[in-house]
Amino acid sequence: MVSTNQAIAPEPSAPTQIMLQVSDLNVYYGESHILRTVDLSVPIGQMVCLIGRNGVGKTTLLKTIMGLLKPRTGTISLAGESITEKSPDRRAKLGIGYVPQGREIIPRLTVKENLLLGLEARRDRTRNQEIPEEIFTLFPVLKSMLSRMGGDLSGGQQQQLAIARALMGKPRLLVLDEPTEGIQPSIILEIEAAVRRIVESTGISVLLVEQHLHFVRQADRYYAMQKGGIVASGATSELSNEVIQRFLAV
Repeated sequence: MVSTNQAIAPEPSAPTQIMLQVSDLNVYYGESHILRTVDLSVPIGQMVCLIGRNGVGKTTLLKTIMGLLKPRTGTISLAGESITEKSPDRRAKLGIGYVPQGREIIPRLTVKENLLLGLEARRDRTRNQEIPEEIFTLFPVLKSMLSRMGGDLSGGQQQQLAIARALMGKPRLLVLDEPTEGIQPSIILEIEAAVRRIVESTGISVLLVEQHLHFVRQADRYYAMQKGGIVASGATSELSNEVIQRFLAV
């Protein structure tokens, strides 16, 4: 288990057991109804996995949570505070760290410069320009690559960098969109172990979209999506083969 440090540990949350609450969410692209009455919650200090085949609305839901898409109806709350009308940058400063599909690191910045960009999401204004040692405990490969360009890293290394950059902002909720996509199996295991340690050692909540079954089972709870709606949910310890076959693209 990783030792905690104020540099990446989340700030105290509101006195609620739910970090993220999505209620009655309906989202459209033009007149196309994409998300249909979605209800979802992420408890404090837990990992929740969102599963479903391609095209069912998982990424749309994450983009709506981040404020990149506006819902037609419904509400989104973070630690009991409504963020439905708040801008994406304000949501980041309130404590949501987002690692999108494709990672979106800056290829012509060094690893260190990419990491320091994560400080922009900090709520406090005293920004220590040092990278906490806990980042390198979670992702040891980054320590020897600080001067390398982000674009020169492998896909797995870029994914580790993207997650580490999000942690630099001291999030209360970490949102990950398919972090193992296109990554070799040995690195997948490293990433899923690091995400599980983040939850256990810092209390950061995680909402994860994932297709890799072993990673899905690291979560505490799951929600399954189909045709833009939540159609099943429960503890991952009770995730049945029937649900896996219906909703995971394996």
